[in-house]
Amino acid sequence: MDGALSVQPCSQCKEVSILFQEYSGQHLCGRHLSSSIRKRVAKEIRLQFNLPKDARHSDGSPFRIFVAISGGKDSAVLLSMLVDIIGRRRDIEIISGCIDEGIDGYRSPSLELARELAESLNIRFETLSYEDIGYDRMDNVVKKMPIIGENNPDAKGMMPCSYCGVFRRQGINALAQKVNADIMALGHNLDDMAQSIIMNLQKGNIERSVRLAPHTDDPIEGLAPRVVPLRWIPEQEIHAHAIHEGLPIHHGDCPHAPGAMRQLSRGIIADMETITPGSRHGLLHSLDQIRKMHKEINPIKSEIKNCEECGEITSRQICQACTMKRWLEEN
Repeated sequence: MDGALSVQPCSQCKEVSILFQEYSGQHLCGRHLSSSIRKRVAKEIRLQFNLPKDARHSDGSPFRIFVAISGGKDSAVLLSMLVDIIGRRRDIEIISGCIDEGIDGYRSPSLELARELAESLNIRFETLSYEDIGYDRMDNVVKKMPIIGENNPDAKGMMPCSYCGVFRRQGINALAQKVNADIMALGHNLDDMAQSIIMNLQKGNIERSVRLAPHTDDPIEGLAPRVVPLRWIPEQEIHAHAIHEGLPIHHGDCPHAPGAMRQLSRGIIADMETITPGSRHGLLHSLDQIRKMHKEINPIKSEIKNCEECGEITSRQICQACTMKRWLEEN
């Protein structure tokens, strides 16, 4: 039919392609897309996990990898890839877990899909709610935010994601500690990494970008190092792979996310990539170079503090989570 778009064959075989990698110029079918992603993830596992041939501890217990899953595409692909690549090793135990933020209509269905995925892969699944770790449900936090902003200048203009991000980090740390994890794996993709870099550059906060995962080369005592095996995989490729593999994933968006700075950065990164394919990769390569130079200039680690109220690791006397918790209790 005139004007109809022709479906391109895979650049590596004659199958119908499901995705075009603009930065590489390749059309990929489902099988070769999966192979491409697996190869890149396997490389990052070797680089970030630092696993010896036998990773068991001296007492014979396995090396434990905690995988934070949410029911979304990124963590679903992360967990399935880890199980596929290293899940058969007897010296390793993979454990998954999901944080329940308390968001009606959003978290419940996604949590059940996360549980379904873990069970289908025969992986232990744990959950923890904000109430379990002493915070309020996010739906209640959002209701209190206007009055908190009026009474606390530091809270004025904050978006729900500012609170949720802090509480969620605490929750993931708590889950990793609960299962005695050696490392925790997060599903941050290439777009997520590029967005974080742009957000930190906008604020002039190079130090924060340098502290982005992976952390295995620079671990903090008392905290399981974070690894990000999907950090070189674009979001579109992860989505296409998850659909092709039929992974159980939740497609809804958080109702509190609109207006967040990350949503704005998402648009900026998408525009950059459209104009100059490969921009996301360039930003992440730049960060790796900055991280390397930063380490050479600052060979001595910054002093690590513990929050005076909760004991969690922080750069301040009172951590941001405890500060926000106090705001909620006062209002």
